[in-house]
Amino acid sequence: MSTSVNVDGTCSAFSVQQAAGVSRRPTLSVGVVTYRSDESALFATLDSLARAIEHAICAGTLAGAVVNVVDNGATLTGAALSPLHRKEIQAKLVLTQQNLGYGAGQNLAFQDAESDYHLVLNPDVFVSVDALHNAIRWMDAHPSVVLLAPDVCDASGERSFLCRRMPGLLVLLLRGFAPRWVRHVFRRSLAWHEMRDVVDGKSVVWDPPVVGGCFMLFRSASYSALDGFDRRYFLYFEDYDLSLRAASQGRIAYVPDVRISHAGGGASRKGLRHILMFGRSALTFFRLHGWRV
Repeated sequence: MSTSVNVDGTCSAFSVQQAAGVSRRPTLSVGVVTYRSDESALFATLDSLARAIEHAICAGTLAGAVVNVVDNGATLTGAALSPLHRKEIQAKLVLTQQNLGYGAGQNLAFQDAESDYHLVLNPDVFVSVDALHNAIRWMDAHPSVVLLAPDVCDASGERSFLCRRMPGLLVLLLRGFAPRWVRHVFRRSLAWHEMRDVVDGKSVVWDPPVVGGCFMLFRSASYSALDGFDRRYFLYFEDYDLSLRAASQGRIAYVPDVRISHAGGGASRKGLRHILMFGRSALTFFRLHGWRV
């Protein structure tokens, strides 16, 4: 059954329902965790996500999607989901009584999910309109892959590098706290960690040791088998830990045709509390996965 597309490139409500009814098309669940997030940034994220979901449904790549937004600060209202509701995408806002931390919030977003794929998404990411279509189609064609990482640029348009080699303590200190001139001195070490020698925005990179967590597309069965994020991490390094554990389920791939932009920043630019959380999580990570200089 084909789906009709409106003149402006969007699906009508009827055609979306038709697409969702076609058998053997995968489904998607999405988890977004916020804590006193900038509401305009969150709106932009959910609006771009809604457009990408709609595009994937229109293209016949997805049967449907469910988005769960977990608000650890309990400051949002249902109006925050309006970009999704306007596209008739099923969405739920979960308000927690306390700040659970990022990983635990993401696990809550996945709770009771009945999907083929699950997307872990930050609340400050802009998703390109064809990102989910390209990602799901690529994952369908490569069944050995359990986790996909996208190509990402920052707010200025410069490429960011989500694929990374296992970090040592020096690299983490440089990334988290060093001023720009110090990072420049150690630019070769940082470039090696960020796999700049192989990530070129054109070629698929297979099996990067760890990937950043602003956009992580999993097979839902694998995410469930891993029991999601390790709750010992409140914030920071939960994505590195999950990447390492995901490799036990199958392969990880960086796919440059899946494009996003991310406005995130380092811990040192967010104040003392974030510096302390960064340090605590780094200690947990190294204790579990081995110390490196």
